[in-house]
Amino acid sequence: MSILPKIIVILGPTASGKSGMGIKLAKKYNGEIISCDSRQFYKGMNIGTAKIKKSKVKIKKLQGKNQKIVVSDDVDHYMIDIIKPNQNYSVAEFKEQAEKIIDDILKRGKTPILVGGTGLYIQALVDNLTIPRVAPDFEFRKNLEKQDIEKLWTRLMKLDHNASSFVQRQNKRRIIRALEVCIKTGKTFSEFQQKGIQKYNFLQIGIKVDREKLYKRIDKRVDQMIKNGLVRELKKLNKKYSWKLPAMSGIGYGEFKGKLNKIKDKKILTEIIQNIKFHTHQYARRQESWFKRDKKIKWIEKYNEANKLVKNFLK
Repeated sequence: MSILPKIIVILGPTASGKSGMGIKLAKKYNGEIISCDSRQFYKGMNIGTAKIKKSKVKIKKLQGKNQKIVVSDDVDHYMIDIIKPNQNYSVAEFKEQAEKIIDDILKRGKTPILVGGTGLYIQALVDNLTIPRVAPDFEFRKNLEKQDIEKLWTRLMKLDHNASSFVQRQNKRRIIRALEVCIKTGKTFSEFQQKGIQKYNFLQIGIKVDREKLYKRIDKRVDQMIKNGLVRELKKLNKKYSWKLPAMSGIGYGEFKGKLNKIKDKKILTEIIQNIKFHTHQYARRQESWFKRDKKIKWIEKYNEANKLVKNFLK
C-alpha cells in the first residue's frame, strides 16, 4: 500500500482566523498556502474580501504557464488575484490548477496548506470529486434568479432528489447552479458529486468560534473595511465592471448597488453597513452548516490544538 502525500487544511467560517493560523503553521512546518476562498480569486477586490496584506508578488513557471504567487509575512500564497471580476472560473478549473500547485509544492519537499472557507472548493480536492465542466449561462441564471427559492428547490428535487446531500436548501445560487448542470447535461447534479480515488492524505482542521464572538469579529471587520476605503475600492471597480456580474453582487459589494451615489447620506451608508454585517452573519452560518456535514474535520479553538494535530499528522 502506497503512502499518500500529506496535506493540511485550515477551514472555518469567515472571520474565524484562518489566514493567521495558516501563516503561523506554514512558517513552522515549511509550508506554502493555497487559498480556497473563491472571492479572493478576483483582482482589485481586496478590502471587501479581507485579503491578506501583500509584501510582494512573484511569477513562476508551472507546467509551461505563469503562476502568480502572493507573498505575505514571508509565506507564499497561491490562487489569489488570478482572474478579473468579469472572468469566469469554475470549480473544475480550480481543482485542476490547485492539484498542479500541490504537486509542485510536494516535489520541492514543502507542505501544502489549504486555507479557506469555500466548502465546495475544499471538498472538490479532499474527496477528489468529479466536477462538471459546464460553462455558466448567465441569461439562464438571470431567469431563474427571478423565481422564488422554494419553487426552484421543488424543481431541483424533481430532477435530482439526491441533490439535497450536496446543495443547501437556503442557498439560491447553488440551487440555480445545480439546475443549470442538470438541464445542460441531461444528468443529475449528484452524479457529478461522486468521490474519486483518494490522491492525498488530508488533515482537516476547523476553527470553532462562539457564534456571538464570531458576529462581533465580523462587525468589527466590516467597520474596518469602511475605514480602509471599501467605498473608494468599489467606485473604482464600478467604473470597469457591471453590477450584473456575480463578483459584483458578492457580500460587501452588492449591498451598494443602486446606492453608490447616495452614500453621502449617513442614514443610507449606515443601512448598507448593517446589511453587509447581516449578510455576512448569514454566510458564516451557511459555512458552518456545510462543514458540519464532514465528520472528518477536527474542530479546534486555539492554535496550540492545531499545532499538536499537525505535529502528529506529519510524523
